[in-house]
Amino acid sequence: MNSWRLSELPLNIDFETKKVLKALPAAHAALAELKGVSATIPNQNILINTLGLQEAKDSSAIENIITTHDDLYKSGLELNTYRSQYAKEVQNYISALKKGYELVSGTGLLTNNNIIQIQAVLEENQAGFRKLPGTALKNALTGETIYTPPQNYDEIMRLMANLEQYINDSSIQDCDPLIKMAVIHFQFESIHPFYDGNGRTGRIINILYLIMQKLQSLPVLYLSNYIIKNKQDYYRLLQEVREKDSWEEWLLFMIKGVEQTAREIIELIIKIRELMLDYKHRLRDNYKFYSQDLLNNLFKHPYTKIEFIVNDLGVSRLTAANYLNKLADDKMLRKEKLGTGNYYINTELFNLLTTR
Repeated sequence: MNSWRLSELPLNIDFETKKVLKALPAAHAALAELKGVSATIPNQNILINTLGLQEAKDSSAIENIITTHDDLYKSGLELNTYRSQYAKEVQNYISALKKGYELVSGTGLLTNNNIIQIQAVLEENQAGFRKLPGTALKNALTGETIYTPPQNYDEIMRLMANLEQYINDSSIQDCDPLIKMAVIHFQFESIHPFYDGNGRTGRIINILYLIMQKLQSLPVLYLSNYIIKNKQDYYRLLQEVREKDSWEEWLLFMIKGVEQTAREIIELIIKIRELMLDYKHRLRDNYKFYSQDLLNNLFKHPYTKIEFIVNDLGVSRLTAANYLNKLADDKMLRKEKLGTGNYYINTELFNLLTTR
C-alpha cells in the first residue's frame, strides 16, 4: 500500500492494551534471569564471541547470506584469506555488533552517527543515509513492490533525527521499554535509511536498546533465530502495521520473541557454563599447564590456533603448540589442517553452539 506515509514518533496510539500488558511480565522475568545467568560466565568475551557469532550467522541468513558454522569459525581464525565471501560478511556483522556495544557502553546513547558507524562496518562502505531515490521493498518471489520507504534525503534525515530523539529520550513516550523496542524496530525498518544492511543494522539496534535500558548488560539477547523461524509472520506483521495499524499483533510477536529467545539462551549459557566447569576440572587435574586464561581461550574461540594462545597466555609459539598438540592427542580438542597451518576445534562446544 504505497499511499501510506510514515509518521514521526511518538504516535498517538495506546500501545498498552490488555493483551500486551499481560505478555510483558514473562518477557521481563526471562530477561532478568538471562542477565543474571550471563554474569556467571567469568569472561564476558566468551559469550560475546560465541553467541555473537551465532547471532551474526542467523541475522545474515535472514538476508539470504548463508554460511556454515564451519566456514564461520574458520573465518574467525583470521587467516590471510577468508574462506568465503559469505563468511566474511558474517564476520563483519560481529565486528559491527561489537562496535555498537562499545559505543553504547561508553555513552549510554545510540545516536544516528553511531548507527551510521555500525552500518559502515557491516557493509564496508561510507555511503551513509540514502541520497538517491529508487529503494523499494519487493516480494522476492513475484518481484511485486510491497512497500516504498521514504525516497527524499531530507525526509529520511528528518525521520531519522526524530527516531534518534525517540530512542534516547525516555520522556517522549512513557511506556514499557520492550514496547518501545518494537516501535523503534518498526520505524527503522520502515525508514530503511541505508542502501544496504538495513535489516541487520535494525537487529543490532534491538540488542543495543536493551542494553541502554539496562535490561541486559551484554549483547546476548538475539532475536534473529526467532525471526528466521517466523520469517513470514515477521514481514507480514510489519506490513500489516503499515496497512491496517495492527500494532497489537506486532507488539505481541516481538514481546513473545524476547521471552522465547531469552529462555533458549539461558539454557544454552547454562550448558556452556557446565561444559566450562567440566573442562576446568579435566584440565586442572591432568595438565600442569592449566590456567584460567587457557580455559577462557578454548571457550572464546570454538576454533583456536597457536597465535591465539600466544596472545592470550603470553607464551612462546613452541609452548603454545605443545599445549594444543597435547590436548589434541588426548582428544580434548580436534586438530585440523588449513593451508600451511593448523587449527584446533573444541568439538563439545562446537556441538553445543550448532544444535540450536
